Amino acid sequence: MSDAIEPFTLAIPQAALDDLGARLAQTRWPERETVDGWQQGVPLDAMRRLIDHWRDRYDWRRCEAMLNAFGQYRTIIDGLGMHFLHVRSPEPGALPLILTHGWPGSVIEFHKVIGPLTDPRAHGGDPTDAFHVVVPSLPGYGFSDRPAGIGWPVARIARAWIELMRRLGYLRFVAQGGDWGSAVTNAIGAIGAPEVAGIHLNMVVARPAAEDMADLSDAEKRAIADLKRYGRDGNGYATQQGTRPQTLGYGLTDSPVGQAAWIFEKFAEWTDSSGDPYSVLSADEMLDNIMLYWLPSTAASSARLYWESFRAFNADPVTVPVACSIFPKEIFRASRRWAERLYPNLIHWNELERGGHFAAFEQPELFTHELRAAFRPLR
Repeated sequence: MSDAIEPFTLAIPQAALDDLGARLAQTRWPERETVDGWQQGVPLDAMRRLIDHWRDRYDWRRCEAMLNAFGQYRTIIDGLGMHFLHVRSPEPGALPLILTHGWPGSVIEFHKVIGPLTDPRAHGGDPTDAFHVVVPSLPGYGFSDRPAGIGWPVARIARAWIELMRRLGYLRFVAQGGDWGSAVTNAIGAIGAPEVAGIHLNMVVARPAAEDMADLSDAEKRAIADLKRYGRDGNGYATQQGTRPQTLGYGLTDSPVGQAAWIFEKFAEWTDSSGDPYSVLSADEMLDNIMLYWLPSTAASSARLYWESFRAFNADPVTVPVACSIFPKEIFRASRRWAERLYPNLIHWNELERGGHFAAFEQPELFTHELRAAFRPLR
């Protein structure tokens, strides 16, 4: 099978955009929620605001041009076509870095950090902190192929990413991820491939041991309380995607408003925004990300990752150098002592004052600073 890397240019047919416009114009809306706020999901007024923008003002061609300008490619790994962005730094000593998104994210999450990471000199940084950046779309997401059968759990994706970096000629690299990207990145570190110099996580899945429960700090108590609240009132999406992704896929694939609401809710709940996602992300940014689910019709295929791997999300121990950045509105915030059991070679730990689940998307400057500091000892 060919190892060729082929340039990929996005050129969505106008008919697909016209179809989207027609569907948005013919939306059949539900009645208003019966409570104040977001307790029952996305409020009707908030949803109408987003859809009005999508229908009347949003410009997909702008997003398409941005992605094409980064440099997009596809290659077949382990029988599956993988889509990725690849931006080489102008600095000769740049460190190769692979960034992995999660759900409901996409390569769009990283669009604001690619420039500062690859060319710090042009963004007021130190050129010795430069990275060559690779940003793949997970299998079943974006413009990567959709697996036709079962058998693409996190560990297999991690092996594919290692092969991708080898294929690009990067014989020593670092990896970063949050959400599913955290699980994939953790697996990249756990595999033990000689090319992997270290990893960085902004979602750290390290749980307390039994003996910790008798001696919890205030921060640990808050983290556990937030996780319990998430389990009680915030993970219905994961249960549905992890058990009946196909059933869910029919509605989301047919209705752009349904697909948008499924994702928009998480931008409100998981960002550090006090419930107002527009305070950290623009309507265009959120819709750019939503379009990477709508246009390739990946509602069901993206959800199947939960069916494959959600019950085995817990991180395996990693002995390569590990760096962790804990953002205050992350779904689960491990403490350092919990993490040190999984990561005996912990080289960086920082608990930030702002930011949430979509760290690179919400707080690109903080995210960039964290990666530069985290990987500086590995250069």
